Amino acid sequence: MLMAGRRQADYERLLQGEGVLKTLFKAVKGSLRGQDRVFITGVSPVVLSDMTSGYNVGEDIYLDETFNDLCGFTEAEITQALEQLATKVQDKDWSTAEALGLMRTFYNGYRFATRARERLYNPTLSLYFLKNLQTEGRYPDEMLDENMAMDRGKLQYIAELPHGEDLVAQALDGETGIVIAQLAKRFGVADVVMAAKDQPFMASLLYYFGVLTLTGRTDFLEAVLNIPNLVARSLYVERLQERWLTTYEDRNSLPQWRKQVFQTGDLTSLVAFIETRYFPILSNRDYRWSNELMVKLAFLTLLFDDRLYMMVSETEMDHGYVDLSLIRRFDRREIRALDLLLEFKYVSLQQIKLTGEQLRQKPMAELAALPTVAAELEAAGEQARRYGGALSERYGLSDLRLLAVVGVGLERVVWQPVALGGTS
Repeated sequence: MLMAGRRQADYERLLQGEGVLKTLFKAVKGSLRGQDRVFITGVSPVVLSDMTSGYNVGEDIYLDETFNDLCGFTEAEITQALEQLATKVQDKDWSTAEALGLMRTFYNGYRFATRARERLYNPTLSLYFLKNLQTEGRYPDEMLDENMAMDRGKLQYIAELPHGEDLVAQALDGETGIVIAQLAKRFGVADVVMAAKDQPFMASLLYYFGVLTLTGRTDFLEAVLNIPNLVARSLYVERLQERWLTTYEDRNSLPQWRKQVFQTGDLTSLVAFIETRYFPILSNRDYRWSNELMVKLAFLTLLFDDRLYMMVSETEMDHGYVDLSLIRRFDRREIRALDLLLEFKYVSLQQIKLTGEQLRQKPMAELAALPTVAAELEAAGEQARRYGGALSERYGLSDLRLLAVVGVGLERVVWQPVALGGTS
């Protein structure tokens, strides 16, 4: 990739002077005698910007809604493929409806033109999934095909830019997304390597890289970008985990704490880690998010496990948004783990008139009894009950566990279980 400094010279040799790509496109241009047009795929906006002298009469149709479904599969196409496989595979451990639901959660969501109505399925991931159904008769254990591993490098490039980590984290806030005036359409290698990288520049690159997608426009005609699906979301979470979990001890301890949460719904050990290790990391960074989002990001990055769960932040439900839901994958219902829903609130130091040092000295029960904290716990509990019923109905859940979580001053976390049909 040209983002790596040592590769820039190789890229320039391809394009400048009589480089290979310019020579190729000059040959294409010279061979068009008697031809109306030629259609070329696989040319990035970066290459387009730098090779115009080799092929300067091209038309970029990337954002044309007419061609929106050119780079992915529609749901009708996926459904047809699953139905055909269902009739041909003899010893299968899957159903068409469940397979479609799983693929929709993990692979769907791409929209390349703002006005396009239908979202598309990632073709590389879809073929990987369908091949596993055909050859193994079951769903793949890992939903991410390693052929998509190159996307990790793209996110790493963005995350290491000034304010790039901020953008990666902001993208995980699925309710608001990333709002920019308009998508950049072309990038020269000099821009990518040397120019100042503002949010529109970085967000546009992530869009063209396929790890953000268009989800609409504001009433001011700004472009709204969001993470398209759960596989792409896992890449963002993985990137933040690598940047925030910096020690061997932290990474080695996390699986056991995560297992405790998944099997018992007990957040005690995880909360202790967040208070002593995670909050100090987050509070030392120059973020411009709401503090409630910082609390949610701590849990999201620590609990994310797409081997077991369809884990979705800001799931739209009952005219609102669930903060964080962990629903076992359809093919993982037999594992000893719980379905979980977490709702988050935040109380500032100013609201409770305590210092950080005073907060750190108070036991959990005393914090929970503070009037402002208790009110926020109750509010989070009410939201959890409201969304929990709808979520249980949508996924056919019989034992969804609800948890109300309140961050206090980015120093402490107070939590309590919530009864789905009554009081906490």
